[in-house]
Amino acid sequence: MTPRRKRRLLATLGIVAGMGIAVAFALNAFRQNLLFFFSPSQVLAGEAPPNHAFRVGGLVVGGSVLRTPGVLTVHFKVTDTVNQLAVEYDGILPDLFREGQGIVAQGELRDDGVFVASEVLAKHDENYMPPEVADAIDTARRGKSANTEAAN
Repeated sequence: MTPRRKRRLLATLGIVAGMGIAVAFALNAFRQNLLFFFSPSQVLAGEAPPNHAFRVGGLVVGGSVLRTPGVLTVHFKVTDTVNQLAVEYDGILPDLFREGQGIVAQGELRDDGVFVASEVLAKHDENYMPPEVADAIDTARRGKSANTEAAN
């Protein structure tokens, strides 16, 4: 092998190795920032990843919103019409947030089973519900009706 070919080979190997490292870093960053959506039933069944951020959505349970005067922390429950999940959020809630409203919250699950939200999103009008929330509610309803029929 001539010195010229050896330099070309080393340059080619260097470029391929550099591209491989860049792709590995990009995939790692993508994996760390990936947020999955779970319904309250899935979270309570243990399907949500421990110690990793994810999204949970459903309807805010009527009568479950608890606010402490002088503090921004709000406690409420989210349901997919089958199960309820306790949520804690420290911040200003969206203007459209209210009981019976479809919401999506992003955060992590604490060891005591409370979902600590870092962000809460509410639907923007009467006719829209986030697709993930609508699918989770429909799936939960189908599962509930299938269990009812099986019991009869």
